[in-house]
Amino acid sequence: SLVRFEHIVVDDGSTDGTAAALAEIRDPRLIYVGAKWRGANAARNAGIERARAPIVTFLDSDDVYLPDRLERTLARFDENPSLEVLISSFVSVKGNRATRCVNREAFLTRNTLERALVSQTIFIAGSAITARHESLLAIGGYDSDIARMQDRELLLRFARRGGALLTEEIDWKKYNSENSISGRRDGYVEAYANLIDKHPYIADRYPEIPPYMIARQIIADTMKGRISQAFAGYLANRSSKSLGYSLPQLLRGYVDGRRRRRDLYDEFREKYGARPA
Repeated sequence: SLVRFEHIVVDDGSTDGTAAALAEIRDPRLIYVGAKWRGANAARNAGIERARAPIVTFLDSDDVYLPDRLERTLARFDENPSLEVLISSFVSVKGNRATRCVNREAFLTRNTLERALVSQTIFIAGSAITARHESLLAIGGYDSDIARMQDRELLLRFARRGGALLTEEIDWKKYNSENSISGRRDGYVEAYANLIDKHPYIADRYPEIPPYMIARQIIADTMKGRISQAFAGYLANRSSKSLGYSLPQLLRGYVDGRRRRRDLYDEFREKYGARPA
């Protein structure tokens, strides 16, 4: 088992006695970073800045590593000195249901990684990401301006530098709760509009995809009776400097974008055997 590592715990304003509990553990590998609440991305960046190890991986408070996660992950970077970022497979647990989120083992080039992230044909999550410390610093870490889709946004910036390795072996579990950011139903379109504002080239290179993603969520909210959320999403789309689709554009985009996403998925599946996230 791996013995040389540093475990950095960033306490983002918790009230559960984390600091006191960690103070009782006498292990120099355990590093506590306390801060007033600044948000998840700022907390992750505080950990990145404090890190001294050449490889950094993440573990959210409601996730669990499986045995030998660190050893197996580090071995991949040792085997490939040019590798900058790795995305592992995992099990997503919600209540009594467990879903295997498995990507087929493959190295994705920068263009393929971008297409996979835009069309959502690979599984991603924060605790699936491992990267070289110097690479994380080079791209500026997590964007503190966004509260959702931060992992996708981070990986899109990695895609500008190079590709990513997908690993098929499951090495952690993601536990979902109703109050988690990723589990919230509201605010999806607002978050997606923010993502496109950060990466406006997506709307230029993949013009069918953004209106499809937005229309899909608005339709889902409407079908489930969440009318106020659907309307808020439409307004967020209209006010976005990179989007601003009209209702007819969204309806047409839903049809065209669904077809385009399916084409990207089929292309990806034929080569890598993955399925949409």
